[in-house]
Amino acid sequence: MTTLEKPKGPASYFPSIEKKYGQPIAHWLTLLKSCDGMKHMEMVAWLKTEHGMGHGHANAIVAHWMASHK
Repeated sequence: MTTLEKPKGPASYFPSIEKKYGQPIAHWLTLLKSCDGMKHMEMVAWLKTEHGMGHGHANAIVAHWMASHK
């Protein structure tokens, strides 16, 4: 029998982000493509301002995006 590991880091926020904002994480990651060239906190501010996302949720998505697009 194997136990499923809980997601760690930014991914640990993904279930609550999807539930609260009604969109899959892939939706948010696709939106971040339009932020090419922005710094981390600029992207966080954009998600907060343009999409009404809370700081922690926006930060988690951006951190995941940045880690996968180095």
